[in-house]
Amino acid sequence: MAATGGSHLSNGRVNVGLLRECARRELLQCLNKQPGSKALVWDDKLTGPFGLIAEYKLLKEHEVEVMFPLRPGRLPPSQVHNIIFITRPKPSLMDIIADNVLSEEGKTESKKKEFTILFVPRKTLLCQRKLEEWKVSFINIDEYPLELIPLDSDVLSLEMESSFKECYLENDSTSLFYVANSLMTLQTLYGTIPKIYAKGDMSKLVLDMMMRKKREAADAENQVSPQIDTLLLIDRNIDLLTPLFTQLTYEGLIDELYGIHHKKGPGGLQQQQPTGPKKVVLNSSDELFYDIRDLNFSAVGIHLSRKAKQISAAFEEHKSAKTVGEMKQYVQRIPFMQRAKASLATHTTIAEMVKEQTDSEEFRERIQVEQGLCLSKVIYDNWCLSHDHCCLPQH
Repeated sequence: MAATGGSHLSNGRVNVGLLRECARRELLQCLNKQPGSKALVWDDKLTGPFGLIAEYKLLKEHEVEVMFPLRPGRLPPSQVHNIIFITRPKPSLMDIIADNVLSEEGKTESKKKEFTILFVPRKTLLCQRKLEEWKVSFINIDEYPLELIPLDSDVLSLEMESSFKECYLENDSTSLFYVANSLMTLQTLYGTIPKIYAKGDMSKLVLDMMMRKKREAADAENQVSPQIDTLLLIDRNIDLLTPLFTQLTYEGLIDELYGIHHKKGPGGLQQQQPTGPKKVVLNSSDELFYDIRDLNFSAVGIHLSRKAKQISAAFEEHKSAKTVGEMKQYVQRIPFMQRAKASLATHTTIAEMVKEQTDSEEFRERIQVEQGLCLSKVIYDNWCLSHDHCCLPQH
């Protein structure tokens, strides 16, 4: 879990940092239910999302001493009192957890430990039955309703990557329940959204759930002034073509070519350091990235060149300083200028890596094919827009 600052989350039109603080508070409440030293055992799929909520330093302040990935067999040795498994409600993972617990229980040399499973976002009957089959009913069961995660000041995600498959191929609408709950929480923090539009069957189901929950909580009047004017709910199957086209913005191409996971570039964007690769954080806390992330890639080089000249000129300002006050102001700006220079070097390197691939014949041919499909997509979009949509204002 990488340490993540959250100050940039308050810079958007809505302060989504409130969502992060709410999620952190609920996580710590769950951990504090188990007093004493703790080891956290992580489902791999959850480490990225949780890294955006609570950094290791914060967890250590709440008696978390060690953390392990969830793997079959014995857990690494530790002297903690509590072992807490943080996992999705997947029956296959219950087999691994039961194996861990029974192996730990079999250690005669170790002192008695307390075991807890923290299900994210909630426990299921299938998982409970699986644990009963393993005869590990002594494990404490708890839930952590992780909802919308702020990836940046203008991007929220439930990080439920299999929801489309579950809804349309497996006929499992559980994820829609989580969507509705998260949107109700959103309104608790930012006020009741006056206008909600739904396009598609799944979106209408979510809207129905929200309206039902609103009726059930009719006595609890929301005192928060609305900060969000309109909510659009759109089914993915309304537009299946757009995700197939190559993104041509700076951030989009980084994601296409190297992948961005939880606002960090993975393997291909790991800068080589003397001590090994270092992952690059990509969010609006980096002023330069904020400026260029939505630019068409063809305009990025010009912007970087202009930024380089500005930084160079800023470093030369000390030559024109004539008073002690002017020199003091220059010295105070040095840390900011150094950060800007480091950011420029990082994004110049990334842009060169991206350009090397976008200049290839294979990439150019791919874009030509996609552009040939654009006309069909425009016709498809116009057809969608010509059909009525569902609007149910929450009044």
